[in-house]
Amino acid sequence: MRFLFYTHSLISDWNHGNAHFLRGIMRELLALGHDALALEPEESWSRDNLIADQGDHAVDAFHATFPMLNAQVYGPEFDHAAAVERADVVVVHEWTDPALVAQIGALRQAGGRFTLLFHDTHHRAVSREGEIAGLDLSGYDGILAFGEALRERYLKAGWGRQVYTWHEAADAALFHPMEAEEEGDLIWIGNWGDDERSAELSEFLMNPVHDLGLRATVRGVRYPDEALQRLRQANIAFGGWIANAEVPRAFARHRVTVHVPRGPYVRELPGIPTIRPFEALACGIPLVSAPWSDAEGLFRDGDFRWAKNGEEMRRHLHELVNDPAARAEQAARGLETIRARHTCAHRVQELLTILNERSDAERKTA
Repeated sequence: MRFLFYTHSLISDWNHGNAHFLRGIMRELLALGHDALALEPEESWSRDNLIADQGDHAVDAFHATFPMLNAQVYGPEFDHAAAVERADVVVVHEWTDPALVAQIGALRQAGGRFTLLFHDTHHRAVSREGEIAGLDLSGYDGILAFGEALRERYLKAGWGRQVYTWHEAADAALFHPMEAEEEGDLIWIGNWGDDERSAELSEFLMNPVHDLGLRATVRGVRYPDEALQRLRQANIAFGGWIANAEVPRAFARHRVTVHVPRGPYVRELPGIPTIRPFEALACGIPLVSAPWSDAEGLFRDGDFRWAKNGEEMRRHLHELVNDPAARAEQAARGLETIRARHTCAHRVQELLTILNERSDAERKTA
């Protein structure tokens, strides 16, 4: 089949985690013999910031790292009708311009022979509900929601059986254990992002690192001066942006990592951990998580450690940093679950199952 993905960006992962997932999905589709093309707009906030931050060589690095992936930039004159006509399946990401979302839906309604799916991977459906509710999805065949809580929002909007839960997952071709010379005790990879977890980062990251005297590094973007000052006060090194392809080696150089979810996910979308825990566990690094509700049972007890508060975080980090056997046991358990359930290969099979079920239903009603 020929898959077409409308993305905010495949080329850039600067503050754009969905690129991680779609790269892995496209890689797996190609491995199964399908065709896959990603389209992204000329005006991409993520790609523009990547180039401003790192220069054009960051774009070249993407193409060198993922030579198998086909990403095309479109402008105002691009022929979207011709693009979708060549596809069997079109997946439109929620950051796509609303007018284009409606235009692609109209092409499907006008007799397009492709299956059209809308892919929602953000908390805007609850935190800024009007933005998503205002999209014209009337021409779409279904919704891919990256968690059951988000799926329920679309069910309430009347989408019925056309909404499918499709969690993110780790690109196992990229995220796997590797050997590297150790550089520190703890690494946290994440973006600051609109003060959605500033208090939690103090309680579950900065304060425990400072109190335990750990050798720690933070990588990410959008850190204001006040946040950088807090990192310095906690004696945490700040490395800025890191290409997602470099993250597995960064994990390999440290003993432990943490997960500190953003507030909107914890409060409004339980069961959605975002992609970071999947990627960390896939690399075989022990993980300690701040509270969130695993409402869908994505993980087994013991795949990672829970810390209800800063004191529990300090206790877990102290043990894992200082006990090699505990680290190895913890890492092995989490890795086992990722390999069994949460890779992009698993998600591609889920997507193909969804498409097959839709085809069967359409044949029965024809």
